[in-house]
Amino acid sequence: MKTISKLTAAMLCTAAICGAAYTASYVLEAKAETQNMFHDKRPIITPQSLASGAYDPNGDFANDHNPKIEHLFLAWEDVDLATLTTADAYARTRGRALLITIEPWSWARDWRVTPEDLLSGILAGHYDANMAAVCSAAAKLQSPVSIRWAQEMDEKNGQFTWAYWKPEGYVKAYRHAITVCRQYLPSAKYMWSPMGKEGLEAYYPGDRYVDVVGLSVFGYQPFDQKKLGRDSTFVEATKPGYDRVKRFGKPIVIAELGYQGNDAYNRSWAEEANKPHSEFPDMTAVVYFNDREVYPWPDGLGRPDWRVVASPLVN
Repeated sequence: MKTISKLTAAMLCTAAICGAAYTASYVLEAKAETQNMFHDKRPIITPQSLASGAYDPNGDFANDHNPKIEHLFLAWEDVDLATLTTADAYARTRGRALLITIEPWSWARDWRVTPEDLLSGILAGHYDANMAAVCSAAAKLQSPVSIRWAQEMDEKNGQFTWAYWKPEGYVKAYRHAITVCRQYLPSAKYMWSPMGKEGLEAYYPGDRYVDVVGLSVFGYQPFDQKKLGRDSTFVEATKPGYDRVKRFGKPIVIAELGYQGNDAYNRSWAEEANKPHSEFPDMTAVVYFNDREVYPWPDGLGRPDWRVVASPLVN
């Protein structure tokens, strides 16, 4: 497969311009000369580790044999579904399954649909063709596929349109979207993926619609110090969300993991993230979010850089 540089890929096809799925398929070679400039903080994998994966638009995991899951993000409007075929070839070459997060909106800068209109449109079937197009395209792929729809609905920071819905509305929309997708992609695993916040139980759509539960876990040392007065650990950050979803009796995956801090902080999280922990017996995989945070964190803490080759913070 032809290799193109990250810069060229960005110039040719940004999400806002062409709607391509976010995937590492644009960068098929990790740039060792660049990585040597930074401390590499990727999770440490041993023979005993849980399955690992990555959302990796920068290609830092391209030549890493450890990840078994390739995570993609795509919007169901204004998306070039041909990129799924490219992502499939990229994943198969590396022996990885595909985790596809489908966001029910457009990444276009001028997209303006209110939460109420989006919900009513989904329930009325106005977006069935969008979901059908994505899922029918995914059905043609050769890699094993998991579908994660409208993630982190319990996070009330204003990031996602669907997070403004009441729980009963979200449940109806999730069930509707998964029902449509299953018509075209019955072989997929379907992941319901809250952030892990208190009250997430109200958004659970029911066992018939969920094969796997996802969680998002992030460790940001400046936030820890400001809120806790000390560093948090991976186990400490993961346990509240895990304890809230374990009642559903499903396999649990950290669908998005990221951490940033000084060397000691990064090292601690890297060592613990994919390690089997007695506190998390139903955890089956951990997928790293290898990019910079899209939205600023509260209290003026900026946008954390989760990339594994990002420079460590200095105390």
